[in-house]
Amino acid sequence: MRYRIALHQSDEGFSVSVPGLPGCWSQGATEAEAVENIKDALREYLAVVDEQLRGEQVREIEMTV
Repeated sequence: MRYRIALHQSDEGFSVSVPGLPGCWSQGATEAEAVENIKDALREYLAVVDEQLRGEQVREIEMTV
C-alpha cells in the first residue's frame, strides 16, 4: 500500500504525519529516520483499526482519483 506523508523539518529534526489517518505521526533526527519511524507508527495504527473492526461487517472498495 502507498500512503502520503507530510514531513516537517525543525531545529530538532523531522516530524512526519499521515494526513489521511488522524493521529498517525512520528519523528526522527533525520528525514530517513522519520520515514522509517512513520512506517512503524502506520503498522501500529492499522493494527488498532483492525482490532476495532473485529466482528464488524467490513467491505473493501477500489477507486481511482
